[in-house]
Amino acid sequence: MMNIGILGAGMIGKQLALKLAAAGHDVAIANTRGPETIGQDLLATGAKAVTAKQAVSSREVVIVSIPLERIPDLAPLFSGVSDEVVVIDTSNYWPYRTGIIKAIEAGQVESEWVEEQLGRRVAKAWNAIMFSSLENKGRPVGAPDRLAIPVAADVEYDRRIAMSLVEDTGFDAVDAGTIADSWRQQPAAPAYCTDLTRDDLIPALQAAERARLPIRRELFWAVMQERADSKIPIDPDYPIRLSRLIQM
Repeated sequence: MMNIGILGAGMIGKQLALKLAAAGHDVAIANTRGPETIGQDLLATGAKAVTAKQAVSSREVVIVSIPLERIPDLAPLFSGVSDEVVVIDTSNYWPYRTGIIKAIEAGQVESEWVEEQLGRRVAKAWNAIMFSSLENKGRPVGAPDRLAIPVAADVEYDRRIAMSLVEDTGFDAVDAGTIADSWRQQPAAPAYCTDLTRDDLIPALQAAERARLPIRRELFWAVMQERADSKIPIDPDYPIRLSRLIQM
């Protein structure tokens, strides 16, 4: 059992709170509006609602699951947090939704930018899976249809902890290399939100072409926006099918 704090009670943060608490971990979750605004459905498996400060205090692991552009606001929370605490970043860069971040546009890897904002190292996990897949597609170890999630980290201890927690959420964890390599699991990469098994995810990570990611990301967003503007119903697996299609 690990003592885990989660910053962010959105779609991914909620599922992580539910799944990690159900797996036996001591989980505390915080949002920006205060613990009294966190619904009981999110706490159904045993997670506790706390303040943001409490979510990072005396934890072994802190999972950051908020929009990327708001991450700089978290820096004061981490100023006194031990370097031994594993911090896991689940965020993604979508400039059409969150605004332009010049350093990332210039080529900086997303989680390297997160490290600069927080002033500490991070691991990257759960960013490359749709929340609906995280919610509904976890499977027991050894199941033939068990999906895989990439994990990047620079420190072996961080990698081991993050991969273990990914396994606890019902997915195979795949070592995706260092944070400098984590562009291979960023939006529009072959490993991003394509719901692959371990055997398929490993070559997908290697097949990524960094120069093509912004183009494919723009294409993905344009199609999703067009469907939204047209009020065409989008089923939960549509983004997964689209993510696969733009790799062709």
